[in-house]
Amino acid sequence: MESVLLTLVVVLGFALLVAVARGVRIVQQYETGIVFRLGRIQQEVRGPGLHLIVPIVDRMQKVNMQIVTMGVPAQEGITRDNVSVRVDAVVYFRVIDPIKAVVNVQNYLFAVSQVAQTSLRSVIGQSELDQLLSDRDALNAQLKAVIDEPTEGPWGIRIERVEIKDVALPEGMKRSMSRQAEAERERRARIITADGEFQASKRLAAAARQMSSDPAALQLRMLQTVVEVAAEKNSTLVMPLPVELLRFFDKMAPAAETPAAGQKAEVGEPVPVEEELEELPAIDAPADLPGTPFDVSDRAPRPEPRS
Repeated sequence: MESVLLTLVVVLGFALLVAVARGVRIVQQYETGIVFRLGRIQQEVRGPGLHLIVPIVDRMQKVNMQIVTMGVPAQEGITRDNVSVRVDAVVYFRVIDPIKAVVNVQNYLFAVSQVAQTSLRSVIGQSELDQLLSDRDALNAQLKAVIDEPTEGPWGIRIERVEIKDVALPEGMKRSMSRQAEAERERRARIITADGEFQASKRLAAAARQMSSDPAALQLRMLQTVVEVAAEKNSTLVMPLPVELLRFFDKMAPAAETPAAGQKAEVGEPVPVEEELEELPAIDAPADLPGTPFDVSDRAPRPEPRS
């Protein structure tokens, strides 16, 4: 009899330990506990720590409150300018109301994934290719608003961030965009080259005007160019003597003195006409013909003496 009682006490003690063990729940810091009592949810949310529930009567479900990172599978679509693209994205969301996330939707992870895929296809159809490639911030904000509208209110899930990861283009479109980018770069290079030549021409014109006022500056610039060309040892420079250089030295030389009056010029020097006329002797008219100019041709020639 005593052995039967002892066995019964041991069994009851073991059953009590099992019941206590099943009634103890530990909730982590990043989790929230929802208690169902006989199938009815309790409005009191259990926070992090150790909690006791009634075995068999109560059931606790834990909800993760961390931000969940979910990749959206690549979706194919046609943009508004009729270009076929393939776009994938990533969604960041978290649970803000654990009761709604557990009660109102069966599997909120799968539900958010499906809403993100359909919203991504809708945004692709409403956008152009240039917006998908360049204006990512506006598309991310638009996609976040589209996904957050059906999830935050009914499901208690807030979309924190949506990012478009990659935009895959057809090979033909890639080649066309490469040619377009190459043509644009060539156009910019030609514009920059033409602008540089225009500015250089204005500078050269200003320098030419400045040098034209002083011929010495032009000659110095020419000599500098000669020095730069002569620096090449394998080149031969042939340059005639410029007339401007002779004029420059002529201006720098002192002016020659003019000979005085009555002084004969040296051989080879030109004599002024006025001085030459002054040296000629004056011829007087004959006395037998007063008032008549004397003409040598009127006299008869003298006979030559005979030997």
